[in-house]
Amino acid sequence: MTPHVVIYRENLLAYSETFILNQAEALTRFTPYYVGTRRVEGISTPSDRTLILSSGDLRGRLSELWYKATGLAPRLDRQIRAVRPQLLHAHFGPDGAQALPLARRLKLPLVVTFHGFDATMHDAELRASPVLRDRQLVSRRPELIRKGALFIAVSEHIRRQLLAKGFPAQKVVTHYNGIDTSVFVPAAEPAEEPLVLFVGRHVEKKGGSSLLRAMHTLQQRLPAARLVLIGEGPLLQPLEELAAQLGLNALFVGRQTPEQVRGWMREAQVLCVPSVTARNGDTEGLPTVILEAMAMGLPTVTTASAGNPEAVTHGETGFVVPEHDEAALAHAILQLLEDRPLSQRFRAAALDDVRARFDSRVLVRKLEGLYESVSSAESVQAQQRRWSGDVGST
Repeated sequence: MTPHVVIYRENLLAYSETFILNQAEALTRFTPYYVGTRRVEGISTPSDRTLILSSGDLRGRLSELWYKATGLAPRLDRQIRAVRPQLLHAHFGPDGAQALPLARRLKLPLVVTFHGFDATMHDAELRASPVLRDRQLVSRRPELIRKGALFIAVSEHIRRQLLAKGFPAQKVVTHYNGIDTSVFVPAAEPAEEPLVLFVGRHVEKKGGSSLLRAMHTLQQRLPAARLVLIGEGPLLQPLEELAAQLGLNALFVGRQTPEQVRGWMREAQVLCVPSVTARNGDTEGLPTVILEAMAMGLPTVTTASAGNPEAVTHGETGFVVPEHDEAALAHAILQLLEDRPLSQRFRAAALDDVRARFDSRVLVRKLEGLYESVSSAESVQAQQRRWSGDVGST
């Protein structure tokens, strides 16, 4: 019987968080159980391995409010204890802060993966957030640093940000999420239509406005070029209005299933990931969509933002341009649309690179090695010493 690990996310599980489910379900030496305060519309986790604090009724909502305010959830504690997990793995820094009292009461090693904003957003912005767990990340960070067993950064960029915030180097490791290269496979033949694809939430750090302006320049040179944007978010309407003002040949298709996203990737000639640093400090970690595109033989144009250059090697597997440089963005995309031999070279190199560095089956084995290191007898004893003196506190 394999040991159990709790995968913690307050809301299980947003449609954009396939990387959490895919990583956990690829485990072979551990069995994942999913724990959160409530289910949300999005990705379903296995019902027989999902433990939820609130069912959404009045009693559940009251339990949820009490838990968020105090960290106390006796019924959820009992359910988790019955599973007898070896460790608790929280995704995103605020969820790690929220789960800190839970891990303390259960005396479990706490592993936290930081994905982006949770390591880069300015503390003043987090303190002003309407989301309690964001504020708790700041207030509980000193305790999280002391008591957490391991902190996983999804890119070297995120690791550097964590070190700058005081996380000890011996507790911080870079571990890429990776993708399943047996699911993301290239089409038999490259696409013929000059279609540029964007996949992501419509928020500031995704750089949507830069892409629209770049496409305006590009379509003056290549009127047949078309832009398709997949995703939802608070900036959707402003971006639709900007596209209309610019007279772009652009289609906003909203939320798409993973299968539909792969279908669009087969139709596209270029993926554009025009990430920028948001005014509040928020940046990407390393967008999984870049790795998916590489595995599908779709050349990528991105920016020198956050962890993006860790995946895309400029001039070899794609193009990397400066943030907010719309002229450079347009030029790079146009090169790949007009130069088929260049696009083919990038396609082949990206396939080799993603299989060598980002195959999830290899990376999940490394993750399991990290799990085993923090759940070893010696590590558990050290964790108990870290928890000592905290009994009864929240």
